[in-house]
Amino acid sequence: MKKITIAIDGFSSTGKSTLAKQLAQHLGYVYVDTGAMYRAVTFFAMQNGYITKDFFDKQTLINSLPYIKLHFVFNPDLGFAEMYLNDINIEKEIRTLDVSNFVSLVAEVSEVRAKLVEQQQEMGKEKGIVMDGRDIGTVVFPSAELKIFMTASAQTRAQRRFDELQGKGQEVSFEEVLKNVEGRDYIDTHREDSPLRKAADAIEIDNSYLTKDEQFNAVLEMVDEVTKSM
Repeated sequence: MKKITIAIDGFSSTGKSTLAKQLAQHLGYVYVDTGAMYRAVTFFAMQNGYITKDFFDKQTLINSLPYIKLHFVFNPDLGFAEMYLNDINIEKEIRTLDVSNFVSLVAEVSEVRAKLVEQQQEMGKEKGIVMDGRDIGTVVFPSAELKIFMTASAQTRAQRRFDELQGKGQEVSFEEVLKNVEGRDYIDTHREDSPLRKAADAIEIDNSYLTKDEQFNAVLEMVDEVTKSM
C-alpha cells in the first residue's frame, strides 16, 4: 500500500495531536507535532526574557533563530516522540498554560514560521507522515493526499484543556483556560502570515460530541479510501 501525507489542521485543544498519534501508530507512519515546535521556540523566548506579559522583543528572537536547535526523540515508554530544544528534553515544560498564553504571538512572526515550515517540509519528503498544526494543509503540505480540519466549540475545547491541565497537577481556573482558547483562536485566524483556515479540499470534523475511537475510526476509513484510489 502506498504511503501518503496526512495533514491535520484545526483550532487549539481539538485533539489534533491525539488523533495524529493514533493514526501514525496504527499506520506505521512518522508523527510530527508542529505545535510542539512552536511551543519550543516560545519556551526559548520566555527563558531568555524575549517575551513577557508586558513586551515582546521580536527582533532579538529573530536574531536568535540560528541558535535554536529542535528535534524529536521517540520515547518507547510513552509511545511518541518528545520535543528537544538544544539537546534538552522540554516536553513537560512546553505543555503549560504559561507557554500557551504566548505561543500564538510567537507563531505570528514570519521568520519563525519560515524556519519551522522549512524543517517540517524536509521531514515529510518521503511521505508516510502524519503532521498536525495550523497551516499543514494550506502551507506546509498543500498537496497532501488527505487533509483534515478539526473544530469544536470553545467551551468544549476549554473544558478538555482544563481537565488535562488539572490532571497534570497545574493550578488553573476554567475561566483562564477559556480566555486562552478564545484568545488563541483570534490570533491564529487573524494573523497575516499563514492564518488558520480550512483548506478548500480538507474534510471538516466537528468532534464536540465524538469519542476518540469514533473519530479515529472515521478518519481511518478516509485513509483507506484515499490509498485504495491511488
